[in-house]
Amino acid sequence: MNFFAVLLALLCEQLKPLRHGNGIHRAVIGWVRWTGRNFDAGREHHSTIVWAITVLGPALAVAIAYLAVRHFSLLLALALDVAVLYLTLGFRQFSHYFTDIRDALERADDNEARRLLSEWRHLDASELPRTELVRHAIEHSLLAAHRHVFGVFFCFILFSTLGLGPAGAVLYRMAEFAGRYWAFKSRTLDAPTNERLMLLSRRLFGLIDYMPARFTAAGFTIVGNFEEAVNGWRRDARLWLHPNEGIILASAAGALGLQLGGVAAPGVTPDRSKTFSSGVDADATGADGSTPGQIPQLGHLQSVVGLIWRSVVLWMLLLALLTLANLLG
Repeated sequence: MNFFAVLLALLCEQLKPLRHGNGIHRAVIGWVRWTGRNFDAGREHHSTIVWAITVLGPALAVAIAYLAVRHFSLLLALALDVAVLYLTLGFRQFSHYFTDIRDALERADDNEARRLLSEWRHLDASELPRTELVRHAIEHSLLAAHRHVFGVFFCFILFSTLGLGPAGAVLYRMAEFAGRYWAFKSRTLDAPTNERLMLLSRRLFGLIDYMPARFTAAGFTIVGNFEEAVNGWRRDARLWLHPNEGIILASAAGALGLQLGGVAAPGVTPDRSKTFSSGVDADATGADGSTPGQIPQLGHLQSVVGLIWRSVVLWMLLLALLTLANLLG
């Protein structure tokens, strides 16, 4: 049933994607704001309480709803799976930015591409040259594909196998969004934020994302240049500050033969740029702090799309085989 739930959700999302800034997105923002405002008094233990209510609360509610619905009808349980996955999983939740940036670059409208990248990531991209624009578009698209598609997919499969339905998809998306929102609030809105809450949410999301990130990277190695992807995983993952992101980007860079990483312009991706203080030496990579390979060009954006879709097909085929084996068994 998991295969059909994911397939139907992806089809629905392609046919009728959620609009940017839709009601569900606004409701999630309101929920995160409400929990922070009402349960965070700035003390150390309050950060744990706020995170648990914000992230675990919705996941627990969905698990209870799924168990109740499944007790009456498997078809209703499937419908709930599809509905939750439609809201949490899909390319259209981020792909419009990628497409618009690619179109702007094809028109040689670099200023529009910088504006779109800044709007997408809420960071200053005004000083980025064209090659860096392409590189950042590739890196952010790979991470977005992981967080909106692969990470949700793997957590859904795990929790569904445990009999909790789509609770895993909700847990992953809420953990990712809450950590991103609190970091955004602190960095961009210059609003008071419990720093312990921000650090805790980032750490806990890193734990939740530990296995999904490695499954995503493994998919990239299988559908891309296997040997170079494995070498990049081993050698270059530490170029990025956050280990899970480093594994995904290093394996994708090897799979595609691209230079990713490197020195970011001031104000760009401060939470995702490489760090030599906690990473490897630049000489260890043989590429001046970036992964070895070709300098990213406009044509490589299509290669990234191909890598992501091949990986989606790979995991869907594996899920279909598992579903078939379960039905026959």
